[in-house]
Amino acid sequence: MSATEAPRLLSFGCRLNTYESEAMRDLASKAGQGNAIIVNTCAVTAEAERQARQAIRKAHRDNPGARIIVTGCAAQIAPDKWGALPGVERVIGNADKLKPETWAGLDAPPAPVSDIMAARETAAHLVTEFAGRARAFVQVQQGCDHRCTFCVIPFGRGPSRSVPIGVIVEQLHALVAAGYREAVLTGVDVTSYGPDLPGSPTLGQMIRRVLALVPELPRLRLSSLDPVEVDEDLWRLIAEEPRLMPHLHLSLQHGSDLILKRMKRRHLRADAIALAAKARRLRPDIVFGADLIAGFPTETEAQFQESLDLVTECDLSFLHVFPYSERPGTPAARMPQIPVPERRARAARLREAGAAAAARYYAARLGQEEQVLLEHPDRGHTAYFAPLRLLGAQGQPGEIRRLRVIGADADGLLAEAA
Repeated sequence: MSATEAPRLLSFGCRLNTYESEAMRDLASKAGQGNAIIVNTCAVTAEAERQARQAIRKAHRDNPGARIIVTGCAAQIAPDKWGALPGVERVIGNADKLKPETWAGLDAPPAPVSDIMAARETAAHLVTEFAGRARAFVQVQQGCDHRCTFCVIPFGRGPSRSVPIGVIVEQLHALVAAGYREAVLTGVDVTSYGPDLPGSPTLGQMIRRVLALVPELPRLRLSSLDPVEVDEDLWRLIAEEPRLMPHLHLSLQHGSDLILKRMKRRHLRADAIALAAKARRLRPDIVFGADLIAGFPTETEAQFQESLDLVTECDLSFLHVFPYSERPGTPAARMPQIPVPERRARAARLREAGAAAAARYYAARLGQEEQVLLEHPDRGHTAYFAPLRLLGAQGQPGEIRRLRVIGADADGLLAEAA
């Protein structure tokens, strides 16, 4: 295989994994590993791990001669388990997967997976292409210093480390030059950005400087935000900066104060409601998405109802719902568990509430004109991150089109050229 051939990627989990997968594709290609299959795992839920294991077994059956390289959070936490799967040639830890020397040295004997908890820097690699995607992702932060009782991600990602502003600017310049018109700033806990850098810039200060230094970037988005860590500069940007998209995805997790305390979250129900209210005062058209967990240990029906009620009280339009999944070694796994069928039933009820909330939002957009980033000739997302399908004449992926909403269905908005 030549050095220009690209390996196959099987990526699971978050947007940060998407960014890292593209970086690894480039690094592996340049190292001559075009016949590799890279599996970037996720450890958030047991289901994410099951899907990755299933994908590895299928990849080995279908491609018995390929080099299967496994990395990501699940592989970092339990490298021996993943290395024992059929066809897996190498397990690469999160601390090493974005280093060129890792991919150049695959023919050498494998080294032990590095201790991610000792990590002090975030490896950065200039990514200029996200295959099949019209929206680019930029890593600004890595790791997490918090210890939510249900979460293993700190053990897969290590402590919080921030990417210097100059590196972020360089990445965005390269992406704009490559034709991308929208970028998403990603990380494990992006609102913790900055204290490890000289001058301790906040997330808002970083974004303000990035937008000033990359004026040619039309649209910027943020990945999931913690409700109690929005700094004053970010509030000003929400109020005044049109290039910062009017959509915030909030890491809420639950609507009950007692469950939030048992989760060891840093916010309470009132904080979430206050954040939504303040954001709407500053930018009345803003739209919210949120992560919510159903069936957390000890959750009563009344406490679950508080999560259902929060959908209305915060006017959440787009939900990302997880049935609770116990992760080995976490404090929550030792708490009294809700039966799995009940977790799934509650998650289904939350998803129904989310579908109803999305339908209300879609109905309110009828007749409105939207600026849509097309990701396919007939599909894309609005500035508010509402999915949209274009009827009639199709467009070019990557372009931003002005469209008029003429209808909606369960999958999103329907539109025509304005």
